[in-house]
Amino acid sequence: MIVWINGTHGSGKTTTGSILRDLLPNSRVLDAEKVGETLMDITPGLPATDNFQHWPPWRSLVVETARHVLDYTGGIMIMPMTVLVEQYWREISSGLADHDIPLRHFVLHADPATLRSRIMDDAVMGPSSFRLRYLDAYADAAETWLHDAAEVIDTSHRDPRGVARAIADAVS
Repeated sequence: MIVWINGTHGSGKTTTGSILRDLLPNSRVLDAEKVGETLMDITPGLPATDNFQHWPPWRSLVVETARHVLDYTGGIMIMPMTVLVEQYWREISSGLADHDIPLRHFVLHADPATLRSRIMDDAVMGPSSFRLRYLDAYADAAETWLHDAAEVIDTSHRDPRGVARAIADAVS
């Protein structure tokens, strides 16, 4: 099974994924961003883009990486990764379905003020204009398709452990 943790920057995906790994036996975290980083290392580079998710190979390689690791290890794959383009989510989710991989899709939601505060006060990454740029795209996706395609958990006033526990309870 794959537990996909979606949501914009500052919603708590990475922290929640780490805690969730400890709550779900035989689970692993796969950061799909590492697939994008691999593609960014190709020389000469792939066509210029502001987001590696726009490269079609990223989406199919995420599916194939998850599939191969699950075939090798079994268990549960936790994937904390923002996907805000509906077409891209459909490619990934249908690719997983084509391999009969069960998928639970959660969106961690927080109000805009909370997201801005978390991004600007991030002690690890520091303030990030890159991360702030995605707040409007998240709001658009949430209103048009994303919240309908997932189980939404509001993280505005919840600690990461409580969010992870809610996901673990839903999956178990």
